[in-house]
Amino acid sequence: MKIRWLGHSAFRIETGKQTILIDPFLTHNPSFSGQDIKDVTKGVTHILLTHGHMDHVGDTIGLANELDVEVVANADLGDWLAFRGVKKVNPGNTGGTIQTGGFSVTFTNALHSSATTTEDGVTHSLGNPNGLMLHFDDEPSLLHMGDTDIFSDMALINELHQPDIGLVPIGDRFTMGGAVAALACQRFFNFKVAIPCHYGTFGIIDQTPEKFVAGMDGSKTRVDAPAAGGTVTI
Repeated sequence: MKIRWLGHSAFRIETGKQTILIDPFLTHNPSFSGQDIKDVTKGVTHILLTHGHMDHVGDTIGLANELDVEVVANADLGDWLAFRGVKKVNPGNTGGTIQTGGFSVTFTNALHSSATTTEDGVTHSLGNPNGLMLHFDDEPSLLHMGDTDIFSDMALINELHQPDIGLVPIGDRFTMGGAVAALACQRFFNFKVAIPCHYGTFGIIDQTPEKFVAGMDGSKTRVDAPAAGGTVTI
């Protein structure tokens, strides 16, 4: 498995059978600067969304139809995308699991919000925010936590799914900060590998993963914090 961090919460996940984009916020993502959209979208088979904020939905509408791939998303967000022309939407909701082409996606809980304001000034609720738990036939299991704070039911997510890899938001202000994210990983999960995200994109959130890395010191979990555009091979 190859995991490429595209900046913010956007990832490209390559396995032997699938190439997945999660939260493809690319065009207006300062951390994506210098990367090539054609390169990072080549061979993509699925787009997965954690929630409806535009720094996560990003380029989904254009990419989904251009690449002719399905979008896995919360049902309310999926309806909103379909109304805006996305042809292939595979909807679910918190606690549900979708089987899709060699892997499954379970919508886990996240403590956040999920809405967008359109050009006419109307705010649209886009369902619940989620984490995304991915189980593969022959690859490590992976949890993208989405945007979230720490919560004690993370222990249940670990008990039910036993994720090997965690994609962990650490930037503070809109998610848990690095020290709290490290506490979440150490208290509630047994990740083999943790990759921090949702930092360094905008000036009002933490710019480096230093607090998370420091908080994970002494943990059995391997922490990989590549620069935006960098790849972690599992």
